[in-house]
Formats: sequence, C-alpha cells, structure tokens
Amino acid sequence: MTRRVLILAHTGREESMLAALEACVELHANAIVPVMYADELADLTGYLGVSGVKMEILDRDVTLADIELVMVLGGDGTILRAAEIVRDYDVPLLGVNLGHVGFLAESEREELIQTVAAVVQRRYSVEERMCLDVIVRVAGKVVAHTWALNEVALEKGNRERMIEVVTEVDGRPLTSFGCDGVVMATPTGSTAYAFSAGGPVVWPGVEALLMVPISAHALFAKPLVVSPSSTLAVEVLTRNGAYGVIWCDGRRTVDLLPGARIEVTRSPKPVKLARTQQSTFSERLVRKFELPVQGWRGPTPEQAEPPTTQLPIIKPPKPKTPLTKPAGGGTPGGRLAELPDLTVAPPATAYSGTTNFYGEDHS
Repeated sequence: MTRRVLILAHTGREESMLAALEACVELHANAIVPVMYADELADLTGYLGVSGVKMEILDRDVTLADIELVMVLGGDGTILRAAEIVRDYDVPLLGVNLGHVGFLAESEREELIQTVAAVVQRRYSVEERMCLDVIVRVAGKVVAHTWALNEVALEKGNRERMIEVVTEVDGRPLTSFGCDGVVMATPTGSTAYAFSAGGPVVWPGVEALLMVPISAHALFAKPLVVSPSSTLAVEVLTRNGAYGVIWCDGRRTVDLLPGARIEVTRSPKPVKLARTQQSTFSERLVRKFELPVQGWRGPTPEQAEPPTTQLPIIKPPKPKTPLTKPAGGGTPGGRLAELPDLTVAPPATAYSGTTNFYGEDHS
C-alpha cells in the first residue's frame, strides 16, 4: 500500500520552503509519496526550481482520506492552520518548529532528517488533545458555531473603552467586571494566549477547562480551572454599549454586539498530534522557555521502597507550676479581690461649652 505524507509549509518564508524541499526529497528516497497543495507546490518550484521529486497534488490526485500523516513545517500558527484542514479527518499532525517558541511542534529544524526517519520507520505515537466547542447566541438564537484547539478569546472591539462582561460556570453567574477580554482555553492552550494573560500552565494530560480574564478591573478576577465537563459562558453586558469580538485560535472570528453570549464546552472531537520523542512536558517547558535549572540534583535512586519513618509526636507543653484556684473563687479568705480605682480625675478647669477666643469675655 502506498504511503503518503502531506507537507504543509509557510511558503512565504525561504527557510520553510527549503525545509519542505528537504523533507520531500527524504520521503521520496524512502518510497513515501510527498503530497502538497497545488499553490504551495507552485511557490516551492517557482522559488527553488524543479526538484525532480515525484509529488502528488492534494484534492487533485489524492484526498485527505489517503494521507497517513501531515508534516507541518512552521510555527504554532501553521500547525493551527493544519488542524483546521484535517478537522474532519482522522489524520495526525507532526510539527517541525521553524518559528519562535513552537509549543505544538514536536521537533526543531535541525532535527528534520531524524524526524523524517522516524516517520519512515513508523517510530511515532499519536496523542489526542482536547478541543473546545464554541457557540455564540444572540437573543437566544445560535448565530455561530465553531471550535478551537488552543483558546477562544473574547476581546473588546472599542480600543477606547473596556468591555463589560459577566462570567458563568455551569449555568450559574460568577462575577461581572470591566476588562479588555476573557480567554477560555484548553490545557494545550495554557501556554499560549492564556499564559500571556497570567493564566496557569496546565499539563496536557490534565483534562480541564480554563477561564482567564484580561486586564480585569475587579477585585475577584482570578484565573479559573474547572472540570472538563463544565460549561463556561461569558455574556457581553449592555450597560456601556461596548461591543466585542471573539477569536478562535487567532484564525476564526465572530463580532459580538452587546447582549451576545458565548458558551464553551469540551468538544467531542480532539486533535491528534504525532510524537517522535518521549520527553516529558516538564522537559519541553524548560527547553522552550529556557528556564534556569542549575543546581537541581534530582531524586535519589532507591534500591527498595523505604519504610515509613516513625516521627515523634509533638505534645503540647505543660505549665511548670500547676495552677490552683483558691477556695471561694476569690481571695484565699473567700472575699472578692478589690479592684483598683480607675476613675480619671477631671481637669482643673472644666470645659464650659463656650470657647473664649483671644481673651473675649462671654459672661
């Protein structure tokens, strides 16, 4: 059976086109047919010339149903575009980072040959990433229905004024405030826009939904992490007349008039990402953000499971001299203790209620 790999590249960048040509040559040399879009192949051959590699055109020679894997050469934006393309197909994405941080990418540019070799030898695993299902309602009617892999971001439409919103979790209102926007994200998107807005980093293996306010003018406007089965909602209030706009992964947008409502739930359809490396998310976090880890010694290897340590029980201290209560509840003779006289003596000249200014006589 013929194996086919779709190559998606940012053909507006020379580095991306060179990487795409290199990947196509390596795949062809290993009896795998590289596939590209017609316009991207035209950009590639027009800039670099004819490579002599036999290639097929997507939607002309083959369809996405014939593709084994999509190799994405670019940054996270290119990978999000690829996720949009294969949304209705069971095709995994394998990203090679040519951008800046590239959290969605599996490998870097200098590892391209090793990545292609892993594809040739089928040395890759596939993991599913949670997506968001997004519904926009106006006056109770659905006006838009879309999805997102990273996040859906509600932003203010007027630069000169904040947008007034009220947030909701599981059908109950939480709080209202003025803000620049609200980000609702997946664990995959926790290192993207939600991270920039001050949200927490959530490991991809954690199933949860995030809600992160953007520059909220409120005392209680903290990032929220809720159950993946919860329903998040944000309503655009009408009290200041400001309108908003939502962006799904920075690619799909819907304008929101005052009174609009956004409902976000877990999508039943995940995105599949191919992995050629077995590194942990912690290692990827350190590598992508260049976090300082100098001085880390790591856990001590144990030959066997250590027994539970018997720690001493701390008891409350006892008074050195026992406290005794005298008979009769007062002094030793049974009399009540005399209280000191706490009366404050009046001043020598009492205030008469009339103030004399500059020696005036009001008698």
